[in-house]
Amino acid sequence: MKGMPNMGQLMKQAQQLQTKMAKLQEELGEQTVDASAGGGMVNVTVNGRQEIVSIHIEREVIDPEDAEMLQDLILAAVNDGMTRAKNMVNDEMGKLTKGLNIPGIPGIT
Repeated sequence: MKGMPNMGQLMKQAQQLQTKMAKLQEELGEQTVDASAGGGMVNVTVNGRQEIVSIHIEREVIDPEDAEMLQDLILAAVNDGMTRAKNMVNDEMGKLTKGLNIPGIPGIT
């Protein structure tokens, strides 16, 4: 079949892509995103492995009589941070895999 890449070439390209993806995932694990809630009263940092790296809470928002509000602020900041981290990973993976046709991998069409 003329014009079709041979299986050896495809396997080599797949291995190169796998190596690049592993390296990118490692690099993304070191990158962080920040998110906040309550006008910056609760700040969260999340890395590319979707791990919470830090949480900072301003003293003014710590009210023993209203723990529920603080819980809500922490939850909002964490959820926003996780979403931002996932988007960062998907964007970077999309750049790496752009133009390939492999279903199930972000950015591949």
